[in-house]
Amino acid sequence: MWTASESLPLPLAPNAAISLLDKCRTLSELRQVHARLVKSGLISHPRVLRRLLLCRARPPKVSFLSDSNDVQECFLLYSRMLSRGNDLHGVEFSLPSLLKTCGKSSAFFQGWQLHAQVLKSHFQSDPFVFNSILRMYLDFNELETARQVFDRMSQRDVISWNSMIAGCLKAGDVKLALRLFDEMPQKDIISWNSMINGLMKCERCDLAEKLFESMAQRDVVTWTAMVSGYVLNGHSEEALELFRRMLDADVQPDAAAIVNVLAAITDLGFCDEGKWVHAYVCRSNIKLVSGVLGSALIDMYSKCGLVDNAFSVFRSICHERRVGDWNSMISGLAVHGLGREAIEVFDEMRRMEVEPNDITFLGLLKACSHSGMIKEGRFYFKLMQERYGMEPGIQHYGCLIDLLSRSGLLEGARRIIEDMPMEPDAVVWKSMLSPCVRHGRVDIGEHAAMRVIELAPHDSSCYTLLSNMYAKFRRWEDVERVRALMKERGVRKIPGCSSIMVKGEVHEFLVGKEMGVGRREVVLSKLEEVIHRLRLEGYEPDLSQVLVDVEEEEKESLLSFHSEKMAIAFGLINLNKGAPIHIVKNLRVCGDCHSFSKLVSRVYNHEIILRDQNRFHHFKGGSCSCNDYW
Repeated sequence: MWTASESLPLPLAPNAAISLLDKCRTLSELRQVHARLVKSGLISHPRVLRRLLLCRARPPKVSFLSDSNDVQECFLLYSRMLSRGNDLHGVEFSLPSLLKTCGKSSAFFQGWQLHAQVLKSHFQSDPFVFNSILRMYLDFNELETARQVFDRMSQRDVISWNSMIAGCLKAGDVKLALRLFDEMPQKDIISWNSMINGLMKCERCDLAEKLFESMAQRDVVTWTAMVSGYVLNGHSEEALELFRRMLDADVQPDAAAIVNVLAAITDLGFCDEGKWVHAYVCRSNIKLVSGVLGSALIDMYSKCGLVDNAFSVFRSICHERRVGDWNSMISGLAVHGLGREAIEVFDEMRRMEVEPNDITFLGLLKACSHSGMIKEGRFYFKLMQERYGMEPGIQHYGCLIDLLSRSGLLEGARRIIEDMPMEPDAVVWKSMLSPCVRHGRVDIGEHAAMRVIELAPHDSSCYTLLSNMYAKFRRWEDVERVRALMKERGVRKIPGCSSIMVKGEVHEFLVGKEMGVGRREVVLSKLEEVIHRLRLEGYEPDLSQVLVDVEEEEKESLLSFHSEKMAIAFGLINLNKGAPIHIVKNLRVCGDCHSFSKLVSRVYNHEIILRDQNRFHHFKGGSCSCNDYW
């Protein structure tokens, strides 16, 4: 930088002095600049004094008080400044940084002291200082105190209003936030965007929509706030539709908007729109390494069933990959049951000297679980601890327990739960339920189910799995007892729902829900035809999958109404011969529907790509990618 023997040009301008202070990297350098400021007479300049006082040397760099959480050190420097005189000259430039530090550090007592000092001084009319006090109380989650500060402010600017409204929304007081927004004398685009974003975070999409539609002008931030809000609240179709409107309005989306719309497409599970968005990114020369855009594309293709496309994106960013890109690829391969391929990507990651993180190992453990690789799963669980010094979290333990349970090693899974360093949550216990049903371990299954019910009393899936386990062994009284408990607690079973996209439109098939005039008859007629043809090929409905105490004929009828069967029939009616049939189901596919789908893929020569609650199944030529392990 410079040496003590070198001189700085005098006189020194304030901006130049501030620039020199910003370049300081050691205490020695800071002292040199301080000395020059004294000689130049700039030591009394308010802006220069503020920057000097905010700097504190900490090799190898200099930080500012506003970025520090060290309240004691900040107040020590502040006290030294006050001891230099009683006129408080320049204090107004330091107070906001100190107040910010108090808010970030939850330093209530120090914050109150500063507030008291302001009330006793001439800073009462300084909006910059009072805006900092307001934000400090909002950081403390002291909404009532913040409101009192706001009401007593002699001057309120747009920052005051925006801060108060944002604080109300953060605290969940939507009514007060709306009232303040209506009273706000002048609203800039930032005010509107903050309000929409806050309402979306409060899950008030309806109010955000009204504000959005009433806006005279919208920028890319406005549109992105709406799209991301829809995604956050689980309204993926609305997010996708709004993104289309955004393009029609000639608003060019930024990387944040594209990442959010890709998340919406990922949730829906259909790739046609995702391919179009990818093409748009390429046409617009938006770099895939922009933030998490590359990872979002990899994730979208993987979760829409096109793992080869995901791999192409992954390869295309080979020179600029982030750890998130590697993680997305490993997780994408995992959900398709491609455990060996996931391990190969991890090995390449290590060769490229990219440091894995806890998410990397979570993806690896899921890959091992979906592929039944017990030895490898145990190896990577150990590797993350011994080689990389990472303590497994509850999700890592959950994956290992899931791996052992799926493989029938239920006693081993139970021992891991007992030895875990943290209390098992509902997800951990629930991972044992389906394997207990499949392997007939009622004793372990009952205990696991009771723990889930205790931890998540309104989760319908645990009641359903427990009921199914009793039904499998014809314990009908226990089945009725579980159903009575559900009724008593107001817990409803989640109905099976399968979706299919045809000609850009998503069609849902929900058990017990009408399909619309005319469509029901057409779909059921086609399904009847398909079942008849499959019977000629040796198909026999697996009546053991119907876990209710009814006659055999009724069981067969109930199997026919499973949502994925109706979606497949609809696809056979409306898609071109040989075209892939993409289906997304909200629950785990049952054994009978799995056998049915395998046979349809061979007899009708359609690849069926089915994403269920846990993973992907690619049915082709009469077999499934999961090798009947799911």
